[in-house]
Amino acid sequence: MAKLLHTASTSSSCSSVSLPKQRNHSSFYSFDRISVPFRSESSISLYSTGRLSPSICCSYSSWKTGSWISNPSPVLKSDSSDGFEVKATSGSDSTNESDVAAVAVAKSKMAEMAVLGLLFGIWYLFNIYFNIYNKQVLEVFPNPVTLTAVQLAVGTAMIFFSWALNLHKWPNISRAQLVAILPLAVMHTLGNFSTNMSLGKVSVSFTHTIKAMEPFFTVVLSTIFLGEIPTLWVVSSLVPIVGGVVLASLTEVSFNWAGFLSAMASNLSNQSRNVLSKKLMVKKEESLDNITLFSIITIMSFFIFTPVALLVGEVKFTPAYLQSAGLNLKQVYVRTLLASICFHTYQQVAYMILQRVSPVTHSVGNCVKRVVVIVSSIFFFRTPVSLINAIGTAVALAGVFLYSQVKRIKPKTV
Repeated sequence: MAKLLHTASTSSSCSSVSLPKQRNHSSFYSFDRISVPFRSESSISLYSTGRLSPSICCSYSSWKTGSWISNPSPVLKSDSSDGFEVKATSGSDSTNESDVAAVAVAKSKMAEMAVLGLLFGIWYLFNIYFNIYNKQVLEVFPNPVTLTAVQLAVGTAMIFFSWALNLHKWPNISRAQLVAILPLAVMHTLGNFSTNMSLGKVSVSFTHTIKAMEPFFTVVLSTIFLGEIPTLWVVSSLVPIVGGVVLASLTEVSFNWAGFLSAMASNLSNQSRNVLSKKLMVKKEESLDNITLFSIITIMSFFIFTPVALLVGEVKFTPAYLQSAGLNLKQVYVRTLLASICFHTYQQVAYMILQRVSPVTHSVGNCVKRVVVIVSSIFFFRTPVSLINAIGTAVALAGVFLYSQVKRIKPKTV
C-alpha cells in the first residue's frame, strides 16, 4: 500500500497508472475499502480493483506530511479485478442536495399559502351566502328562535357526520373540560340567536356595521374580567369605531331599537365567549385544538337551546304551519338548509384559519370579511344607503382595522 501511495505521489502529471496484478497477495487484498481524509469534503477511497484512471495530477509536495490535496479529491474506485481506478470528486453533490431542499421548502410554502388563500375565500363566500339566505328566510318567516335551533341542529349533524367518516378525529373530552366549555357554549348560543334576531329586524349591512363594535366590547370585558389595561393606542382606535357606528345608526333607513340592541347583545355575547375562553380554558389539562373546541361548543349549544325553544313554543317549522302562512314550503326549507350549512361551514373554516395564522392576522381578515359582507348585501338587496351612512360605516370599519394593527404594539415594561 505504501508503495502504491509513493508511486502516485512521485508522478507530477499523469492521466492513468496501471498496477501489476497481485491476485495472490492476500495482505494486499485484505481490505475492501479504506478512506484517507483530505481537506476537501470528499475522501479518497481504495477499492480492490485493478487500475488507476481518469486523469488526476498529483505532485510529491501534495503527499508530504502536513500537506493535503485540494479539490478535486481523488477517489480510487474498484472497477475490475485488474487494478484500481482513481476518480476526481467535488462538493457539488452536497450543493445539489441543498438546492433540492430549498426548492422543496419553497414549494411547501407556496402550497401552504394556496391552502390559506382557499380557506379565506371559503370563509368570505360562505359568510356572504349565509347572510343572504338567512335574510331571505327571515323576511318571509321572521322567527329567529326556529332558525337558530335549525342551524345548531344542522351543525351538530355535520359534526357527527365528519367524526363518523374520520374527517376529524373523535375528541377525548374530560368532565372538567366540559364544565369549562359550558359557559362558552351558553355565550355562543346567545350570540347566534341575537345575530339572527338583528338580521330579522334591520338590514344585513346595518347589523354588520353594529357588529364592528366587537373590539370595544373586547377591551371593556378584558379590562373588567382579565385585568388587561389597554394601551393609549388601543383606546384611540376605539374612537372611530364608536363614532362611525353612531353616525351610521343616525342615518340608517331600517333602524329600529330591537335590531340595534340585539346586534349589540350579539357583540356582548360573542366577546364574553372569547374572554371566558381565556379565563377558563387556561388549564393544565390537555388542550383542545380549535376545530374540536368549536365542535363541542356547537353540540352543547344545540342541547342547551333546543329544549328552551321547545318549551317556549317558538319552534314552528312544520309543513302545515308554513303552508297555512302562505309560504313556499320548498323555498323556505331549501334556503334554511343552505343558510345552516353555510353558517356552520364558515365558522369552522374561521377556526381552521386561526390555527394557521396569528390572532392579529385573523382579526384583519375578519375586518375585511365584514367589508365584503356589507358591500355584497347592499348590492344584492339594493339597500338604500345615504352618504352619511356610508361614511359612518367606512369610519367604523377603518377603526376596526386600526385596532387590529395597534394590538401589535406591546406596552412598555418598567
